[in-house]
Amino acid sequence: MHSTHYIDAVRHASHGELEDEAYSFGLGTGDNPVFADMHEAVLRVCSGTVTAVELVASGQAQRAVNLAGGLHHAMRAKASGFCVYNDLALGIRRAVDAHGLRVAYIDLDVHHGDGVQWLFYDSPDVMTISLHESGRYLFPGTGHTYETGRGPGRGTSVNMPLEPFTEDASFLEAFETVVPRALEVFRPDLIVLQAGADMHRNDPLADLNLSLAAMGASYRRMVELSERFTGGRLIATGGGGYDPYRTAPRAWALLWSAMTNQELPELVPEAWRERWAPRSPVDLPVRMLDDPSAWTPVPRRATVSSHNRAVASRLMEVLETIWSGHGAQTDGAVEDREDSA
Repeated sequence: MHSTHYIDAVRHASHGELEDEAYSFGLGTGDNPVFADMHEAVLRVCSGTVTAVELVASGQAQRAVNLAGGLHHAMRAKASGFCVYNDLALGIRRAVDAHGLRVAYIDLDVHHGDGVQWLFYDSPDVMTISLHESGRYLFPGTGHTYETGRGPGRGTSVNMPLEPFTEDASFLEAFETVVPRALEVFRPDLIVLQAGADMHRNDPLADLNLSLAAMGASYRRMVELSERFTGGRLIATGGGGYDPYRTAPRAWALLWSAMTNQELPELVPEAWRERWAPRSPVDLPVRMLDDPSAWTPVPRRATVSSHNRAVASRLMEVLETIWSGHGAQTDGAVEDREDSA
């Protein structure tokens, strides 16, 4: 998936041999600073995701999780958005090439899963589905509804951009409008889920307004959909999450509980709070889910929900046309409607 020249550049940079061209590979930037043994460290993350995919694809496990994974911004020859190598794309490539499987990739990170999308943009064997804050407002500036795939991959790239301040009900409505139908059409053999924790309202790098309850509901729904379409074969990774003490641990505990069919306790374990309280700059949560009374409703709730509903509806209209084989909309058709919704 990554070019040999790029891998060599990462290897040299991580060993203190920073070449003049390293910056052109996205290395040494604010998002992707060079650090010692970078190549080896990120390679271990990739190995974890590829191993998880191999275990599920080969039938040795029904589900697998690599919370260290989810590096969805890395491109073929460029680091981007804290991501050096794309562990997700490497795992998907393993499932397709070694096992002949059709893979659906679902990205619930607040940022568009651009690296995975572009690496499979013309592939009929991989469908990428991303729900994210609109690229009109947030890095990486992509993930528009008109990005639907190319050539033999036309119709296998599905993007649902959400308005800033999207809340639980609107997010889950958009999810249900887009994801089950896309999976029904594509009929995957395997699902790979990127479960970034940065959709949460406490995340400092984005503007969605989700609670842990909605995030947990989406994880459980993915397990249900995997049972329906792939016989339960599901791999999940972590991803973004920049509220590291209050949100990410609880979000991924919810992910783990969904993947393993376990119920979480109502309260956060006291042993965990005692361990991390001395390091945390904020008060650690007492309960596993958010307290609904602690949040002020978004004033633009009706407008945001209406916009998301219109975009989801129009996105599906165009995709259904592509999927039905009766012709394709022009590349700008949905973009124009999205901007005016």
